[in-house]
Amino acid sequence: MAATYAGVTVKTVRHYHRLGLVGEPSRDSSGYRRYGSSELLRLVQVRTLATAGVPLAEIGPLLDAGTKQFTAALVDVEQRLSDQISALIARRDTLHRLADGDRALLPDRACALLERMRALGFSPDYLVGQREGLVLARALLPVGFESFLAQIELRLEDPVFVDLTKRSWEAEAWDADDPRIEELATATADHYLANPALLGDPEIMRAWLNATAKYSLINNHGEDQAPISARLTALTEARLRSAGIAVPHE
Repeated sequence: MAATYAGVTVKTVRHYHRLGLVGEPSRDSSGYRRYGSSELLRLVQVRTLATAGVPLAEIGPLLDAGTKQFTAALVDVEQRLSDQISALIARRDTLHRLADGDRALLPDRACALLERMRALGFSPDYLVGQREGLVLARALLPVGFESFLAQIELRLEDPVFVDLTKRSWEAEAWDADDPRIEELATATADHYLANPALLGDPEIMRAWLNATAKYSLINNHGEDQAPISARLTALTEARLRSAGIAVPHE
């Protein structure tokens, strides 16, 4: 009957007894425990605090504390609950971003770049590689990531660069000794040299230079899936270095 009055199960009441949160009244001649008003009040107080999110281990001292201590403890519990709510909201938002694919790991600006590439006609396989490269770049070199995105945005505004990039990806179908590979690398490097803004912010380039190992991880990502593209990149960078342009060594 006491469990019913307090809105809990008999199992819960017994658990409160084991923890010492509610005293166990003595049994009557029929073997039943007889709960008085004080036990019922204590049971309701424990149930209310537990429902509010107060850990059971803290409820006993809380109920036995003075008014000031009780109020201060409730403020602390409220703050912890607020923190938990914020964490849960963040998890929910992450789930929403996961459902939206790229947005789980990349900011909106990077996702917009991938959409721009898709609209420009880049192949799905190329987009997968770019997405993974952006995820790595954000994780390994977060300080310069926004400037890195700005650099890609500038390049996508250049029709010649877009065409060269598409041709580089199409080159995966060429033979490894196809002379067009070096010709394409030369054309790409020459376009960079004629349009140095495409090389990006010098600060970003210095960040790459100061993090060669990380750069190599990003730049060589997917090399097994796109060996010709990786070779084109290496040839292009070698030509740029020979022209005096600071490019990270792999």
